[in-house]
Amino acid sequence: MKLQINRTEFMKYWQIAERCISSKSSITALTGVLVKAESEGGENKVRLEATDLKTSVKCISAGALAEEEGEAVLPVKTVGELIKKAPSNIFTLSVKEGKGLIISGRNRYRFTTYPAKEFPTLPMSENASFFCSTSVSELLKAVTEGTVASTAGEEFPKYLGACFFQLAGGELRIVSTDGLRLSLSRFLPAETGEDREFLLPVTGIRELQRLLSSLPDDTPVRIAAESTLVFFQMGSIEFSVRRVEAQFPAYEKFLEGNKTTSLEADRTELNAALERIEIIVRDFNKAVVMDLSPGGDLSLSGRAPETGEADEVMGAVIDGEPLKTAFRTSFLIDGLKSLHSDRALLNFNGAGAHMIMQRPGDDNFIYLVMPMKLSEPESSFSEDGGGEEDFSPEE
Repeated sequence: MKLQINRTEFMKYWQIAERCISSKSSITALTGVLVKAESEGGENKVRLEATDLKTSVKCISAGALAEEEGEAVLPVKTVGELIKKAPSNIFTLSVKEGKGLIISGRNRYRFTTYPAKEFPTLPMSENASFFCSTSVSELLKAVTEGTVASTAGEEFPKYLGACFFQLAGGELRIVSTDGLRLSLSRFLPAETGEDREFLLPVTGIRELQRLLSSLPDDTPVRIAAESTLVFFQMGSIEFSVRRVEAQFPAYEKFLEGNKTTSLEADRTELNAALERIEIIVRDFNKAVVMDLSPGGDLSLSGRAPETGEADEVMGAVIDGEPLKTAFRTSFLIDGLKSLHSDRALLNFNGAGAHMIMQRPGDDNFIYLVMPMKLSEPESSFSEDGGGEEDFSPEE
C-alpha cells in the first residue's frame, strides 16, 4: 500500500477515526486505524475504519491519493503524531510486509503496523431499516439538549447511562435522565420511517456530538436501525452505535403535571445569581433555596456552615401560589445554559414535586428537575428522588 497524503485534508478524517479507538483494548488491532487503499469503479479511494466494539466509524478520506492498493492497521498514536508533526504538508505513507514508512522531503520515519486480518469486520448498514433523515444542525441541537440530564458510564439501571430515541407521529424525541432530572428535545425530521424507539449509550452519543460538530450544518444525516445497532450516515462518513437493551421510564406522565406556581425571569441574570450562590454551597449541600412571592421578587439563598451565606433578590414575573423550595444549583445552571434564550420559564407544582424549565412559548426543549427536601434549619437538605415523583419505570 502506498498513499500520497495532504495533511490538512487527511487529518480531518484521521481524527474522526482515532476518536473511536479505545487505548485500553487488549486486542492490539483495535488500538489502530484500518486503512484501505483500493480502486472502485476506476476511482482510487482511501477508506478509514476504527472501532471500540461499541461504536464504529467508516469513512472515505479526502486528502489521500492511493498510488498502490493494499490495507494495514496503523497504530493510532505513533502514526497520528507523525502525521501531525511531519515537516511538510505533502508526503507519502507506505506499508510493505508489515513495516510502515513515511517520507516527508528528505526525512524518513519507520514504524510497525498490525495485520489487517486481525481487525474485526465492521457492521454493514445495508439491511438496517430507515429511521429518519435530517440535517447536522437539527440533530446536533436535539442531541445536545436531549442529553443535558444524562449520565455517562456503566450505570444501573442501564437506562441511566443511555439516551432514548423515540419516533412517533413524525416527531423525533431525544430523552435522557439521571434519576433526579430529565431532559427532552423534540423536532420534526425531514423524512421519517415507521414509528420506532431505541436506547443508545451516552458515551456513544457524546462521540456522535463531536462528529456532528466537525461537519457543516447543512450536511444531510440519514439514520437507520436494526435489532442491535443504529447507523448515522453523513456523506462519506458512517458512524454506528450498539444499542442498550433496557426499558426507558414512562416519562410522559411528568410532562402533563399541574402548575401551581410559575416563574419567568431573565435567563442570564438568573444563571449569574445561581453561579454566585454555588460558590458558597458547592462544598456543602450544593443547594439553593428559592422563595417565590407572586407579584413580587424572587429570593435566592444558600448557606454552608464552614463557608458562609449568600442571599440574592432579583426581579421576576411570578404567578400562582407562594412557594418555598430548593434545588441543586448545578442542575438549574445546566438547564439555564441549555435554553439559549433571553428568558427562562420555570413551572412548579408545589415544594415536593418536580419543576419544569423551558423557553417561554416553546416546548421543543423541556428540562425536569426533582427538588431537594427542605427542612429547618435550611442548611439541611436531601434530594427528593423517592415516592411517586421519580423518573423510574413503573413496576
